[in-house]
Amino acid sequence: MASSENPDEAPLRVPVETIGGLPIAVIDRADSARLMLDAAIARRNTNARALVVTSANGQVLSMCAQHPSIRRQFLAADLIHADGMPLVFASRLLCKTPLPERVATTDLFHDVARIAPERGARFYLLGATGSVVEQAARRARALYPELEIVGLRSGYFRSDEEARVVDDINAARPDILWLGMGAPSELSFALRNRDELHNVGLIKTSGGLFDFLSGKNPRAPQWMQAASLEWAYRIYREPRRLAGRYIMTNPHAAFLLLTQTQRWTPPVYVDAKRDLH
Repeated sequence: MASSENPDEAPLRVPVETIGGLPIAVIDRADSARLMLDAAIARRNTNARALVVTSANGQVLSMCAQHPSIRRQFLAADLIHADGMPLVFASRLLCKTPLPERVATTDLFHDVARIAPERGARFYLLGATGSVVEQAARRARALYPELEIVGLRSGYFRSDEEARVVDDINAARPDILWLGMGAPSELSFALRNRDELHNVGLIKTSGGLFDFLSGKNPRAPQWMQAASLEWAYRIYREPRRLAGRYIMTNPHAAFLLLTQTQRWTPPVYVDAKRDLH
């Protein structure tokens, strides 16, 4: 993947495989971090629409299969990461080009934040409650003292406040907007406003990132993450909120991974800098 700050040069191209019915990027976390920074910085001062990078897990696969409107939103994103080990396992069994690893946003944020200062990249955090996103920003700054977080805001606002939120983000001129409002609301916001966010290079939907980054919610032990059991740990932590969701979506997601993952097909490429001009 070529790095460039000139939007007229060759685009970054990312292979994808159809997994569970969605085109999932065949890319690891390190390359994802570099790609996001390269693509975001290349869009500075171009007035190009913001790129939208999102993620899929079992819940997303189930939602997309049940709701065509949600599926269309995910297909409208520029890149979809695999934020779930079941997608990785399915790709290893059924795809010609398996996924190298899970690209969880809670890990990817740190990959990007570690190298962002050397590129002069700026972040904006939008999502969660005011106290949680403020604590997330404090912890990020403590971990990465040279990281430039140019703005933050709670994700709870009225629809008639949305235009002002967009104006505030544009005024801050972030290269990457981390958007943690839950699926599919955050993706709807990103697609609805990507043309208006002309001072933003890239929008990354982030789910519960700020809850984890702030320390409000702990991550599952590493062995549970590697064994694709993070969902079980989350149920243990929040049984009333999450048990019903996983009981319903996990079997459906497993069915989709077995029936909607393409076997032995040549990789398709998506252009991560498309529509730059």
